[in-house]
Amino acid sequence: MQQNVGGLDRTARLMVGPALLVAALAAFTGYLAVGTVVGAVSLVAGILMVVTGTTQKCPAHKVTGVDTYQN
Repeated sequence: MQQNVGGLDRTARLMVGPALLVAALAAFTGYLAVGTVVGAVSLVAGILMVVTGTTQKCPAHKVTGVDTYQN
C-alpha cells in the first residue's frame, strides 16, 4: 500500500492518538470516570491513529480515495 497520509492529517493523528491513549489509560485506572467501554474505544482509536500516522498508510483513505500525502 502506498503512503496516503501526510501534512496536517498526519500531525493531527500523531497528536490526537497519544492523547486518546492517555485518556484510555486514565479510564482503565479509574482517574477518569467514563467507563471501560469508552476507555476501550479510546484505546483502539488511539492505537489506530498512532499507527496510521507513523506509517502514513490508512486503509480507510485508500477505500475512499483520499490522499493527503504529498511527495
